Amino acid sequence: MKDTPTPEAKSAEPGRNDFVTFENIGKRFGRQVVLNDLCFSVGAGERVTLIGPSGSGKTTILRMLMTLVRPDSGVIRIGGEPLYQEMRGGRLVPASEKHIRAMRGRITMVFQQFNLFPNMRVLRNVTEAPIRVHGVPKAEAEERAASLLELVGLRDKLDAYPSQLSGGQQQRVAIARALAVRPDILLLDEVTSALDPEIAAEVLDVLREVARTTDVTMLCVTHAMRFARDVSNRVLMFSDGGIVESGPPEQIFGDPQHDRTRRFLKSVLEEA
Repeated sequence: MKDTPTPEAKSAEPGRNDFVTFENIGKRFGRQVVLNDLCFSVGAGERVTLIGPSGSGKTTILRMLMTLVRPDSGVIRIGGEPLYQEMRGGRLVPASEKHIRAMRGRITMVFQQFNLFPNMRVLRNVTEAPIRVHGVPKAEAEERAASLLELVGLRDKLDAYPSQLSGGQQQRVAIARALAVRPDILLLDEVTSALDPEIAAEVLDVLREVARTTDVTMLCVTHAMRFARDVSNRVLMFSDGGIVESGPPEQIFGDPQHDRTRRFLKSVLEEA
C-alpha cells in the first residue's frame, strides 16, 4: 500500500483533453495554508467529485472557479484561457473585469443554501439570468425553463413562490436555474447538506439524471459517497492542501491506496 501523493498532486496531467486546469495554485487565509501548489485537470464533459475532511480546500476550489475567491498564486484555465489573467504584449497580466465576467458566464454553481429570489415565482427564478444576463429571448428562456423544471420534477410548480416549496423542491429549482444558462461547467457544493435524508435522496436522484442526460462538466463537493460513486468519472481525495489520491470511483471506494483516504472513508461511513 502506497502512502505518498499520486502524481496528479504534482502535475496537471497534460494530454487528458483538459478543459479546466489548476496550475500551481496556492491559497491561504491568514496563517492557514488551504491550497499548496495544487495542480489538477478536468476534461470536457468529465464529472469529478472532490472528497476529504473539512478545511481541505474543496469548497475553496469551487469558489475560485466561480470567481468568488482569488488564488494567491498560480493560474486557473478554462478551455485554455486564464481565468484571472489575460495575455497582453505576450505576457500574463491581471485580467480586466470584462474578461472575468465573460469567463464567469460559462460557469454556474449550486450552493448549500438555495438562494432563490423570494419575490419571484419559480419560472422567473429560472429565466431571470438567461434573459437579463445572457440576452435570451423571453419565449425561448421560458421554454427551456419549463423543460428543465420537468427534468427536476417540478413542471407543475412554475407559478409557485419559493416559500410555497419544500427545501428539496427549492434545491431542485436551484439546479434548474443553474442549468438554464447552458453552462460549460456546473459546480455543486454540498447541495444536500441542508436537507433531511429522504429529501436529499430525491435531489441526488435529480443530479444523477442531469449527469446521465447532459454533457456539462461537473465538479462536485459532497459527503454523499454513494452519489459520488454513481455519477463520478473520477474522485479526488484532498488533505493538507493538496490531492493525496485520485482515481475512478471503483478504485477510491473499493480499494483506496492511501491511508488518509482509508481513514476518511471509514469515518464518513461510520457517521452514515
